[in-house]
Amino acid sequence: MYIPLLKSHSGLRWLLLASFVLTLVYLFRMSDAAGNQKKIKFLALTTLIISHIQILLGLTLYFISPKVVFVAGAMKDSVQRFFLVEHISLMLIAVILITIGYARWKRTNRLEANRKLFWYYFISFLLILLSIPWPFRIAGSSWF
Repeated sequence: MYIPLLKSHSGLRWLLLASFVLTLVYLFRMSDAAGNQKKIKFLALTTLIISHIQILLGLTLYFISPKVVFVAGAMKDSVQRFFLVEHISLMLIAVILITIGYARWKRTNRLEANRKLFWYYFISFLLILLSIPWPFRIAGSSWF
């Protein structure tokens, strides 16, 4: 059960990053113009849904992964600390920001709300990029 969940979580990351890029580009282009709000809603909602699926897979992995070790010395090892605290914390903050940004945008649905949604999603995108266990950053991680 661990390997399929891990592969799903790792593979879905690329779909989430692509969705983020599309959403951010479209929001940036439409932040000052009367754009297609239906397209923005579709892209923002797609990013929201994928991020929520990712966090559910990640929370499941958090409790069954051999990389997450609940021992006293885990904080001394940078790899164990990353998976135990840093990865999950930054990802939760990012998904919370995505959710808040989308909920606020949905209530107002005006041009100035597009700019705010852009910044919520941009900050979340940066947090996610920082907390992904890239192979060049964390030992034992892979591209997929």
